[in-house]
Amino acid sequence: MEVIGYFASLLIGISLGLIGGGGSILTVPVLVYLFKVEPVTATAYSLFIVGATSLVGVFPKYKKGEINIKTAIVFGIPSIVSVYSTRAFIVPAIPNEIFTIGSFIATKSFMTMLIFAVLMVFASVSMIRSKKQVAEEEGEQVFNYPMILLEGTIVGIVTGLVGAGGGFLIIPALVLFSKLPMKQAIGTSLLIIAAKSLIGFTGDLGHQYINWSLLLTVTALAIAGIFMGNAMSSKIEADKLKKGFGWFVLVMGIYIIFKEFLH
Repeated sequence: MEVIGYFASLLIGISLGLIGGGGSILTVPVLVYLFKVEPVTATAYSLFIVGATSLVGVFPKYKKGEINIKTAIVFGIPSIVSVYSTRAFIVPAIPNEIFTIGSFIATKSFMTMLIFAVLMVFASVSMIRSKKQVAEEEGEQVFNYPMILLEGTIVGIVTGLVGAGGGFLIIPALVLFSKLPMKQAIGTSLLIIAAKSLIGFTGDLGHQYINWSLLLTVTALAIAGIFMGNAMSSKIEADKLKKGFGWFVLVMGIYIIFKEFLH
């Protein structure tokens, strides 16, 4: 299973390189089901892996001028504060047995995987749906600060709870509330994901045992996958690939829901 896990780690990076996102949604299932990492610990590992791979993906985007630093700061600050607070204070405070219904016990691990699977289903829908071309407005950038603060905080809490980057939530928010062109929204979201994921991970230090050899190996493979994905992206049609990947994520999300309830 570990060999399959290392191959899947490579696929996480390849998907990020090919379609610019989505790979992080596979990180927790790979860690839990293939490497047998406990779910709550897997969400911490995922933050590090997602953060490191996104950071590598930032550099080519920055060179192309596809990152808006001001937007990254405005959106990133509430995200970083909420993801760090979630990992450092909220996650450790959640009891191992959350509630019981008859003989059924909803544990912390069960709820983590259930929330994650629901997020996978939502992420898959955004990947499968064809995006309509939005007319990009020229002129001065306008920030909807209340909505950016709210969305940034929500994305940070979600990221903190399940360890996924949340690119499918961030990109539409940047287009709607910061009036960014789509290419800049994708590049800027990578920088936000990198910052909030890596800083969020530091909130786990002292709360979780970290298997650094496993974590660094999976991270290195995912980063290698990004370079492979970038090299392949010019030869493969991204939209069709994204839809296919979306269907795969949908099936995986439904599978996890059934697996956790029947466990």
